[in-house]
Amino acid sequence: MPTPRIRKPIIWTAATLLAGATVYALTRRRYPELDTVSHVDLRRYAGLWYEIARLPQRFEKRCTHVTAEYRPMADGKIEVHNTCHKDSVNAPAKKVRGVARVVDAETNAKLKVQFQWPFEGDYWILVLDEDYRFALVGTPDRTGLWVLSRTPHLGYPTLRNLIEMAAQKGFDVGNLIYTQQPEQETA
Repeated sequence: MPTPRIRKPIIWTAATLLAGATVYALTRRRYPELDTVSHVDLRRYAGLWYEIARLPQRFEKRCTHVTAEYRPMADGKIEVHNTCHKDSVNAPAKKVRGVARVVDAETNAKLKVQFQWPFEGDYWILVLDEDYRFALVGTPDRTGLWVLSRTPHLGYPTLRNLIEMAAQKGFDVGNLIYTQQPEQETA
């Protein structure tokens, strides 16, 4: 009677899933729970935001003049349009479209964003100005952090306060990249 052969793809898939789950569990344990704002009115949050600063991200390498625009959809999701200009604010815009969904309906502050199926990323609103003029957004594993503003530039005292808040929440603010934006936004 021949010995049954175990398929390598099954073993490889199982090992990959186990390794991924282990890394995720270890990362989740390293940090305390990340607090978000108590409530976000997603209709007020919608619109154009300028990236003022970020932690390094592979998908934003060499990006300047970065913007994100959010539009509510009829099904309750949020359409996301991100724009990046490589190496120069005057370079041609690279655009990507995604969709965000709320994962914490009590606050609307925790979302998952998907730019390429089946991958999703966390988008947690950690600080939000009462007039929705600026925001601090991050990921619970502390690898993603963005300072956003409704205008291309944010005053130094406000920026400094947001960075201090991010540091208190466990983000490595020493690695922040300050995003170059145009002096005046053209219509």
